[in-house]
Amino acid sequence: MKTTIRPLFGAAAYRSWIYALLGVALSLPPLIVALFATPSQWAAGPRAVAFGLLLCAVLIGMGAPRAARRGCVRLANGILGTGLPAPLPHPSESPASLWGRRLRTSAYLAAHSAVGTAVTSVTCLSVFAAVVFPSVWLSGGGQVASFGWTVHVEHGWQGLWTAAVSAGCTALAGYAAVGGAAALRLLGAPLLGHRPAERLAAAEERLDLLAGRNRLAQELHDSIGHTLTASTIQAALAGELMGSDPQAARRALSSIEETSRAAMDDLDHVLGVLREGKPPTAPQRTLAELGPLTEGVRRTGAGLRVETSGDLARVPASVSREAYRIVQEGLTNALRHGGTAGISLRVAARGGWLEVEVVNPLDSTAPVRPLRTAGERGHGLAGITERVRLLRGEVSAGCSDGPEGTRWRLAARIPLRSAP
Repeated sequence: MKTTIRPLFGAAAYRSWIYALLGVALSLPPLIVALFATPSQWAAGPRAVAFGLLLCAVLIGMGAPRAARRGCVRLANGILGTGLPAPLPHPSESPASLWGRRLRTSAYLAAHSAVGTAVTSVTCLSVFAAVVFPSVWLSGGGQVASFGWTVHVEHGWQGLWTAAVSAGCTALAGYAAVGGAAALRLLGAPLLGHRPAERLAAAEERLDLLAGRNRLAQELHDSIGHTLTASTIQAALAGELMGSDPQAARRALSSIEETSRAAMDDLDHVLGVLREGKPPTAPQRTLAELGPLTEGVRRTGAGLRVETSGDLARVPASVSREAYRIVQEGLTNALRHGGTAGISLRVAARGGWLEVEVVNPLDSTAPVRPLRTAGERGHGLAGITERVRLLRGEVSAGCSDGPEGTRWRLAARIPLRSAP
């Protein structure tokens, strides 16, 4: 019994009635336009055809805007509790697919209007019957006439059937609302759900978002890794110079503050993007910021020689961004695994290629790291390899013995014109 009565008095039934009333409200504009636009001097047959065509035209016009589809999805999800996916903001659709989406939206609007009108009509008639019949019986009996029907209600126990009619009409009103909502839920998936083209666009958007987040993680690793390495060396240098050269120690501490603040800005930006779920919009560093990067390395006390050639300002933006990160990671590895003297950086744009080379003395106690280790992805030399290969370039890294001792050399060549 509870299972039978509970749907009539639950929140779902009330929401269903609200949704039905919204359907009635949606049906008013097309009905009014079609009614007043149909020529009154035409015969009944042509007038009916014209009325139907105008009604369809207005419904199609109501379903054409992208906002109409978004509104239908939000109302269905919020009131009926459906799980329809939100429409894509700018789906890449062909004209046929675009019109198909609009027609499906219009069809749902028509179904919502029709079901809402039917549920509201049944509810009104049921409530009318549920109230009138018991009232006439309690008033001493009489006749109830409506819509061409006349029902005689007896006085006394013979009219007790009106109580059962009242209960049945109340149940009919509740089940009409619940049934109408169930029908619209079934229509929601085929009419408002994503079609194959929209699902493909949604999948592509998701892949782009994941790729952007992976890129953010790699950018953050490069930035924080460089900052920590430089700050560690500068802190050690400040500790050594604190007694003998306080000014140099203060400069080292000031440099730590500057680099740490820049790293915090990068971290705040990345965390903000990840929280909001939006693609990064802040400009990324390029070879134009090579000067501050090398100056920060020199402030660690490292002896860095920089050689640039060619017009680096004309390097494509995608190549310039990746080259900056390659240089940053190369200098970080030089500070971390090599000595602080004899580091050289060469960046040259010539012959359709961008060449980046970082050479540094290798600490004999530091282990020689391969270009890629098992289980490592997107970090250190492995990250450099991925960056260069994505740009269809060449990369090599290794140590060699010479007159100046064992040195580590990182070299990358990136094409300037064929970069994606």
